[in-house]
Amino acid sequence: MTWNKLFCNSCELQLLGTLNGGQSFRWTHNQDNNEWTGVFSKTVWKIKQSDNFLQYQVLGSLYKDISENNSNKSHKFSDEQNFEFLLKKYFRLDHDLGKYYKKWSEKDKLFQEACKQFYGIRMLAQEPVENLFSFICSQNNHISRISSMVEKLCMFYGEEICNHNGVKYFTFPEVEKLSDPQVESKLRELGFGYRAKFIQKSAAQIVEWGGEKWFNSLQEMKYKDARQELMKLCGIGPKVADCICLMSLNHLEALPVDTHVYQIAAQNYLPHLRGKKNVTDKMYAEIGDHFRNLYGDMAGWAHTVLFCADLKKFQQNEKSDSVENCKQRKKRKNK
Repeated sequence: MTWNKLFCNSCELQLLGTLNGGQSFRWTHNQDNNEWTGVFSKTVWKIKQSDNFLQYQVLGSLYKDISENNSNKSHKFSDEQNFEFLLKKYFRLDHDLGKYYKKWSEKDKLFQEACKQFYGIRMLAQEPVENLFSFICSQNNHISRISSMVEKLCMFYGEEICNHNGVKYFTFPEVEKLSDPQVESKLRELGFGYRAKFIQKSAAQIVEWGGEKWFNSLQEMKYKDARQELMKLCGIGPKVADCICLMSLNHLEALPVDTHVYQIAAQNYLPHLRGKKNVTDKMYAEIGDHFRNLYGDMAGWAHTVLFCADLKKFQQNEKSDSVENCKQRKKRKNK
């Protein structure tokens, strides 16, 4: 199978930090050939990077032509145009990340240092249904188990996309499938614990409130109003609500605060918060507001770079690469 190429300088997109940083749980990394395999938009992808291109293969897809949702019905998109559109949207490639990094570096010396290694960290534009239920699974959990739970949801309630090298890949289930009252008992059998109730009850609420239309209305609301609406769902607290706002509702100022984010804030920005045992509602709001005042309306994205830079697993896996290396590659390209 041949590789398709989408122009994207590696300085503008770092796959390791973006796909392995706890945003999405459906990507696997083959370190031998540095290829990533994952599922989004009802499509199975294999992707890898070169200096100036994001290379991709589509292993299977149930995605319908984007022209069906386009106001210009007379224009029919080719498969390649469809898939390029999906990749650009997913990685938010319409955002000039270099410009934002420069802006954030000027405001924050810690960011200025972190971004030397953790360049190209993108905030994925995920589908709200998958994002919401994946983060219900994330509560009091670790990444490998979250990934296992997400795959179980897909296997039992999604639609098979394809079988590649003996592995079956499935779509993330429609919210209506998860709203069935029998879902809770089945998920408990599968090891979801108390999360089983949260998933089924939240799905039923979303269906009752209008499903996709309800999610669309959240995107049109102001951030804090959308956050309050999400917290009306069964099992959705402030942190998960902020994850959904940030990662799938286009509220890029949302900043999920967990104990790790608290430690970054207390150690480097808000020393009066050091030594606290729990993150109270007041502290949560103070931390979020501090970074929104510092970084502006994309604070959640900016802070994700600090989050990645502070994670030990990235420090252990980091390559001898830097923004300076990126600049050298750009110079060679422009000669």
